[in-house]
Amino acid sequence: MAVRIRLRKMGAKKRPSYRIVVADSRSPRDGRVIEEIGFYNPISDPADLQVDAEKAKKWLATGAQPSDTVKSLLKSQGII
Repeated sequence: MAVRIRLRKMGAKKRPSYRIVVADSRSPRDGRVIEEIGFYNPISDPADLQVDAEKAKKWLATGAQPSDTVKSLLKSQGII
């Protein structure tokens, strides 16, 4: 099972917010998830980003691959 750390879209139309989730790479974007590890709201000024660093490091250590966007968000938080 290939595990990815990626964004799950939430919020209203034209007002997106995202949850950072760990999911099987074969599941759909807003489908079943294994665990939620954070929240990202790009609409607020400044952008609101909250990540549970311990959970993110645990999943990265077990082989979960972050998407490109999540990788940049984790770098901005100093987790990667």
